[in-house]
Amino acid sequence: MGKALEITDSTFEELIQGEKPVLVDFWAEWCGPCKMIGPVVEQLAGEYEGKAVIGKMDVDMNSSVPAKFGIRSIPTLMIFKGGQLVDKVVGVVPKTVLEDKLNAQVTATV
Repeated sequence: MGKALEITDSTFEELIQGEKPVLVDFWAEWCGPCKMIGPVVEQLAGEYEGKAVIGKMDVDMNSSVPAKFGIRSIPTLMIFKGGQLVDKVVGVVPKTVLEDKLNAQVTATV
């Protein structure tokens, strides 16, 4: 079973450059809604293993990347492909919404 990667300011750029879509969950320990969507992100990590990269970035420990993307509300989930931001969700959403967004990127050609 896959587990969401811990993404940091120093690993972010290299990670999003790959051909596979990358879902990044920007979260914080103190954030209630983040704790609600956290298990969903972990489930997706297992279900999309080999098809997409699923990771989490703690905004309290990593400030550069969240600042670069102007993240003001968490959880914010962003999907990158080929180094580009291709989709974004702010707040808690049903798992199906994230699956639809990921599936669109998994099946899309670069």
